[in-house]
Amino acid sequence: QFMGTNLHRSKTAPAIAVLNDIIHPTIPKPQFGSPSIVRQAFVLVLLYLSLGVIIYWFNRSNFVGHETHPIVDVLYFCIVTICTIGYGDITPNSVTTKLFSILFVLVGFGFIDMLLSGMISYVLDLQENYLLRTVQHGGQKKDSTRSYIIDVKKGRMRIRMKMGLALGVVVLCIGIGVGAMHFVESLGWLDSFYLSVMSVTTVGYGDRVFKTLPGRLFATIWLFVSTLAVARAFLYLAEARVGKRHRKMTKWVLDHDLTISEFLPADIDNNGFVSKLEFVIYKLKELGKVSEKDIMQICETFDRLDVGNCGKITLADLVESHH
Repeated sequence: QFMGTNLHRSKTAPAIAVLNDIIHPTIPKPQFGSPSIVRQAFVLVLLYLSLGVIIYWFNRSNFVGHETHPIVDVLYFCIVTICTIGYGDITPNSVTTKLFSILFVLVGFGFIDMLLSGMISYVLDLQENYLLRTVQHGGQKKDSTRSYIIDVKKGRMRIRMKMGLALGVVVLCIGIGVGAMHFVESLGWLDSFYLSVMSVTTVGYGDRVFKTLPGRLFATIWLFVSTLAVARAFLYLAEARVGKRHRKMTKWVLDHDLTISEFLPADIDNNGFVSKLEFVIYKLKELGKVSEKDIMQICETFDRLDVGNCGKITLADLVESHH
């Protein structure tokens, strides 16, 4: 009697799905570069620098170099060390202080630098989102500008624009450094430019250093920001080069037809033919988007959710798998 009856999806199905999500809430995606991570990073950096200040303070007699003010000198030494510049104008001269400097620079170079990179990423992401909103609301008359700045398909700023912003920040940092060194440290314009570039690139020859109290106060903030900006700019430059190479490889893979030698690897279930799904998976593997291990894990997840072993995931399967 049900042969002529049309079957329709139950209107209560969405409600059941919502109810199930309330009972078994989904795990939220991890957020990278969120404000909470930035706050944690900021607190950890302060604690790390405070530890360095305390250890330096109680062992300041075992450091040699040009002195201005004890607190300013210790902050200056910690920043120069954590940024891996190493001017050499303040150096440890005892076993204890040398061991402290070794641990301080190793931890700072590995752990703290990772946290600070997250902070810089968050700030740059905010700038990117602001520019995206500004350009997107600029109207249809600026489509050419929008396409140059924004990758419409991916919904993000193009890497060349990111690199331009990062390089702009680097130039700004170098310019600020040149002005500060000329007027605060009384260096010539050439020496100011020389010290500024050697500092932001973390070369730090040590023949030109900050010797005045105002200069070292400026350096504690300026070095901290500028070295990270330069590192980010070089990261974007490397990303642009890798992206260009990846685009060439992608074009070759997508334009490349399936050969006889590639037929067997593409035939995942070994049934004698390559389906459209198998062809897509094989091309994704060639592009490096997924690996064999990723595919196996996805298949295992599908088999676990397919409670009825029918090759499909139904709403009933999902409800049953959560009980």
